[in-house]
Amino acid sequence: MRLLFAVLVALLLVLQYRLWLAEDGVRELWRLEEALAAQEAENEQLAKRNDALRAEVKDLKTGVEAIEERARSELGMIREGETFYQVVEGEHPSE
Repeated sequence: MRLLFAVLVALLLVLQYRLWLAEDGVRELWRLEEALAAQEAENEQLAKRNDALRAEVKDLKTGVEAIEERARSELGMIREGETFYQVVEGEHPSE
């Protein structure tokens, strides 16, 4: 009876060691769950970025306003008949 009890206790200790301390135990599960959560958060951010880029591409393909806005902001272009004013802030003279 004592031998059976000792074997069962030894078996329990071995199983607990494997469960908590081995490479494929609970700690590894926790690490993998954290890595999964981080990857899902990154995927969500990238999906939002992709949606924004997809909308911008669609707008550039179909909308004249988006092209005009880009030409104005990036290339400094103006329409015919418009007057361009550039405000340059300088230092104020001392009084």
